[in-house]
Amino acid sequence: MRFFDHALETMPPKAIKELQIEKLRSMFKKLYGHNRFYTDKFDTAGIDHKAIQNVNDMAQIPLTNKEELIKAQHDSPPFGSNATFPESAYSRFHQTSGTTGKPLRVLDTPESWEWWGRCWGFVLTGAGLTENDRLFVPFSFGPFIGFWAALEGARIINTMMIPGGGRDSLERLHLMKELGVTAICCTPTYALRLAEVAREAEFDLNEIPLRISILSGEPGANVPATKSRVESVWNVKSYDHAGASEVGAHSFECEIQPNGTHVNESEFIVEVLNPDTLEPVSEGEQGELIITNLGRIGFPVIRYRTGDLVRLNHEPCKCGRTFPRFEGGVLGRVDDMVVVRGINVFPSAIENLVRRSDEVEEFRITVSTVKQMGHLSIELDLKKDTNPENAKNDVYQQIRNELGLSSEIKVVPHGSLPRFEMKARRLHVNN
Repeated sequence: MRFFDHALETMPPKAIKELQIEKLRSMFKKLYGHNRFYTDKFDTAGIDHKAIQNVNDMAQIPLTNKEELIKAQHDSPPFGSNATFPESAYSRFHQTSGTTGKPLRVLDTPESWEWWGRCWGFVLTGAGLTENDRLFVPFSFGPFIGFWAALEGARIINTMMIPGGGRDSLERLHLMKELGVTAICCTPTYALRLAEVAREAEFDLNEIPLRISILSGEPGANVPATKSRVESVWNVKSYDHAGASEVGAHSFECEIQPNGTHVNESEFIVEVLNPDTLEPVSEGEQGELIITNLGRIGFPVIRYRTGDLVRLNHEPCKCGRTFPRFEGGVLGRVDDMVVVRGINVFPSAIENLVRRSDEVEEFRITVSTVKQMGHLSIELDLKKDTNPENAKNDVYQQIRNELGLSSEIKVVPHGSLPRFEMKARRLHVNN
């Protein structure tokens, strides 16, 4: 079993809590009076940061949400007031993907960028990467931080990183073959898209010595049917990872699967709260992930509402890590849930059922209101030479049996639904 930092990853829980509070209090000293956003938040709430003596004391600190950070950005353009240092101290600009609203701009100092790389070091090493691997990242680099940080993680663990931007999908496949790529980091959607291109071009994926896929950027790696599909078409072992541009890379999957994703507790403090009451949930109960990053002093988030739904498990893992785990990874988002005929449905649950059909290449979900009732419609983009009626019936029965919902299943012409490289947007809600 490989570890990025064995001492940290196997540290007793009590020692981890002591390390967390030490880092937290050090961070408070640096940001109070300098970071206008959090200084104002603390003062308004009457919080004395010196009184925070343990992790439990954090409950008195007000929560932070993305809308607050975006407003602070709007009120103090261009970067906002969540900055601990003068602008000249920052060397990196990124922003969130903006798939759920207006993008949030984030800045990093050289020190916090190094911290980003360390966080990704846990991710990559947890997946078994070594200095002998060749990691392929197929995207062109833009302001979205995710795969930039993967590059830093590869540098820190001395893994060769091969960027694949500026090429189409077939060219990327040939490059992977020519360079002997052994690992790929991309979205689950794009891993399947590359396999689709390979099949249509009669490109043999077995000619690429790939053994690992690290999937991030969207749900899918934690969706059993999607993960199984990626592993099957590529003949690899897949690993889940979760993080956010404004937060950092906070969790990763180890070799013991299925077992959830480990929380990187040396770099983050996590809480799980009921999203409605904002009270802590019981152990193993689903709730919203609230997170505090401990190494990003220049752009901290403290008790930040991620909107992600998780289930925390503190039971020991057979890999030897003492870091707790999110059972099933990130289960969905608070704001992604839709109600169809009185039933709460998450897109990831529908994806898991649709992906059970090997004939489905791509799909789109539409939830609308018909005669004052929720209506679920799913469009299927199938592989060539597929019997459409069989595929329709298969998906319909899966959703009927597992979710108790009747749905409208449509088959659309092959290749007519959009293909995604970065985060896919398959859910459309028409009110």
